[in-house]
Amino acid sequence: MMKKLVALVFCAVFAAAGLTGCSANEEPYIEKTYTPENAQINAVCIDVRDRTVEVVPSEDEGIHLVYFESETEAYSIAVSGDNVLAMTAENNKKWTDYIGGQAPAEYRKITVRLPDSLLDSLSVSTTNEDIAVGELAVNESISLKANGGNISFLMLSAGNEIALDVKNGNITGAVSGSYDDYAISCTVKKGECNLPASKENGEKKLTVAANNGDVTIQAA
Repeated sequence: MMKKLVALVFCAVFAAAGLTGCSANEEPYIEKTYTPENAQINAVCIDVRDRTVEVVPSEDEGIHLVYFESETEAYSIAVSGDNVLAMTAENNKKWTDYIGGQAPAEYRKITVRLPDSLLDSLSVSTTNEDIAVGELAVNESISLKANGGNISFLMLSAGNEIALDVKNGNITGAVSGSYDDYAISCTVKKGECNLPASKENGEKKLTVAANNGDVTIQAA
């Protein structure tokens, strides 16, 4: 009798968890846009999880973030005193909300619209999804990091350093100038790379790390 009672309790718990998971997957996601009031943004830092991040040119010379939020998945967006725009993930999920899978792909995407040659630096970090960057130039540094996704870009230009880090994914794209412009440091595990492991001399730094992925970076 006791064994049957315990079994019924477990069945009821997992049934309730399953229903909760279904409802979590069907929760409404709302598209939102954030544009900083301060026009003197020096840097943008995106640090999220399980989100595709796409960086594209701005059409009006302003900075705009386009994203989706729900009751359990949202973001913290703020501008610091030194004019750094930071976007981080806020997760309000309970353990039962993880049952049933992720939200649809269209809601797991962040679009960052940036004006060209305005920022000092850009930093983007995500997990389990890709980072895609259009043609972009910044004054100082660009840092892109993806754990469980690919990094791709059209043409990157930075005054001091470009740093690319990927795990279980590939890096493909082009950097402005020639290879002679860069001091290169490249570490690749379980993958192929068209860059030398080390190259001294160069006014700028190109730092690349890939674990279980290939690297193909052209200079143009």
